[in-house]
Amino acid sequence: MTKLSVNINKIATLRNARGHNRPDVLQAARDIERFGAQGITVHPRPDERHIRYQDVRDLRHVVTTEINVEGNPTPDFLDLVREVRPEQVTLVPDAPDAITSNAGWDTVTHQQYLREVVADLKSIGCRVSIFLDPIAELVEAAATTGTDRIELYTEAYATQFLADREAAVAPYRAAAALAGKLGLGVNAGHDLDLDNLAWLHQQLPELDEVSIGHALVCDALYLGLENTVQLYLRQLKSMNS
Repeated sequence: MTKLSVNINKIATLRNARGHNRPDVLQAARDIERFGAQGITVHPRPDERHIRYQDVRDLRHVVTTEINVEGNPTPDFLDLVREVRPEQVTLVPDAPDAITSNAGWDTVTHQQYLREVVADLKSIGCRVSIFLDPIAELVEAAATTGTDRIELYTEAYATQFLADREAAVAPYRAAAALAGKLGLGVNAGHDLDLDNLAWLHQQLPELDEVSIGHALVCDALYLGLENTVQLYLRQLKSMNS
């Protein structure tokens, strides 16, 4: 069963625009779980422009499924993770000023560093996932770090999907199959939506989890949050039955 983890960063962005607590990020997380999602994802950044570090601490007492905390493993980020101990930590090499995640890890160049970070996080009971592009060499190097999973960075897939969905998914299918052979779990995220999710899911039987935020929140403006969560779950159930 491929799980849906909903990234609530954009809900926090809306809250922060007015400086109060509307919408309530904690209540949104409760509701998203109640509507059927199997996890909540957050990606706190140093400037706290959306999810704040305190939000992550507060969510630890609210979320009953799984918390996936994404981010660059800076000292402050690692201190937060050690305090909160989420079920999953996704390591993302984004720069502090990045608008959104825009590249995966070079797991060859940073292999030793990632080994150390992964070992640290696993020692406190976190499942670890490494964000990377669908390149065989990078998947193979990731497997040497001790990580539990990889998260395939799907922007390229989403960009090419409408023009040629077979070509778009081919490198992801190969990367997921290789990860499975190497004993790695497979997550996916970035620019996934109601148009392209079902095809990715159909083509990647190894897929454990997808993390979706921006498109889901945009859809919810028109379709309602409960209905939107259900629609995304439906894309993941179509091939699981």
